[in-house]
Amino acid sequence: MMSDNHRINYLLVGVGGQGTILASDILAEVGMNLGYQVKKAEIHGMSQRGGSVVSHVRWGTQVFSPIIEEGKADILIAFEKLEACRSIMQLRRGGIALVNDYTILPITVTNGQAIYPTDEQIHESLTLVANHIYWIKGIEMAERLGNIRVANIVLLGALSTILEQDEDIWLKVIEAHVPPKYLEINREAFRQGRRAASRAS
Repeated sequence: MMSDNHRINYLLVGVGGQGTILASDILAEVGMNLGYQVKKAEIHGMSQRGGSVVSHVRWGTQVFSPIIEEGKADILIAFEKLEACRSIMQLRRGGIALVNDYTILPITVTNGQAIYPTDEQIHESLTLVANHIYWIKGIEMAERLGNIRVANIVLLGALSTILEQDEDIWLKVIEAHVPPKYLEINREAFRQGRRAASRAS
């Protein structure tokens, strides 16, 4: 998959502690391995749990800036549902939304200052912009594997299927980024994500 201007713009959003930055690092390196110019930037990331994390990754034959303009992201990868809603206007019309079907209540909701939207409201807001929405139960799959920290790799597996790419380059990059003792669980998380995206398409 390559957009009309020979670039793919990815916006990754999540909450601190979900592995959003690791996922963006892997995605950037996969792009380089595929022969693209790659630019990457974290616009506002918070290392502590609970804070929003936003990462821009751009692949292309020529890429000048790491920053994706509003409404120019081709693929939105959201590790939490509300973060998908918050970032939907960054996605171009007709783009793809890949969403981890998982809720993390922000402080404004837990202290009663705000109400978390329903799944129907979230889906409605996404369909205003995205042509294709993939809902992936990343946390559930990671829990079944025994480690919720691999949910980000589940989402990357799903992304590789959406992009119609072979798993070998992705697994090679993942292997370079995870400790050896966690290698097999990450491989399985990636493959489960690939299968989940195939069923969701």
